[in-house]
Amino acid sequence: MNNYEINEFGQPIGLLINNLQKPKFPEKIKIHGKFSILEPLSSEIHAEDLYEANSIDKNGECWTYLNYGPFNTISEYKKWIIGIENLIDPTFYAIIDKNTSKAVGVISYLRIDLENSSIEVGHLNFSNLLKKTKAATESLYLLMNYAFELGFRRYEWKCNSLNFPSKIAAERFGFSYEGTFRQHTINKNRNRDTSWFSIIDSEWKEIKAAFEIYLNDNNFDENGNQKISLSSLTKPLLKINI
Repeated sequence: MNNYEINEFGQPIGLLINNLQKPKFPEKIKIHGKFSILEPLSSEIHAEDLYEANSIDKNGECWTYLNYGPFNTISEYKKWIIGIENLIDPTFYAIIDKNTSKAVGVISYLRIDLENSSIEVGHLNFSNLLKKTKAATESLYLLMNYAFELGFRRYEWKCNSLNFPSKIAAERFGFSYEGTFRQHTINKNRNRDTSWFSIIDSEWKEIKAAFEIYLNDNNFDENGNQKISLSSLTKPLLKINI
């Protein structure tokens, strides 16, 4: 099926969108999963847990591709959270590990565009306590699912083009690569080329099913090792020829 039609002048034009309803703006609510909970980020509730979790990374390499951090003291980190916790775009969430009830990471919505029905996930800061866990994967799924439930047509992921782990993660989570913006921004006084990825609403049903297969208890053995990888489920769904 073509994603365009031809007008009376012989020109290709985009398909007409009938009965388009504006998506709802994300609320600052708790989003519950099996392994994780997303809670609206709070300096009073989450700062100490997050600072402690991030402190496991002694070298501060988890901050390399973010335009803030590392933070040398808890008060410095708490001050940063105070500055962003009441924003609505971006809207920040703390990722809670249900095994420990501790905050172990941060994630957000940003570039919330109701007119064009587009929203981005970003500001991912996963501590070493969260990386490579089911809670980490589920937290991405929960935020993604909420966005499509709100009625968004497009869900974006963008990252520094040199951040190869982020690019690999994007495709593992079902995002299709769209291209790179050269000299897009300046990050910590360094050039940043930005790679763009997306999932659109027509793709979500299959990608959602892939997450649910992966996160199912039957997909893990008694030692917690996966039987089927998420990337093996999402790779066939990626759109190569955008």
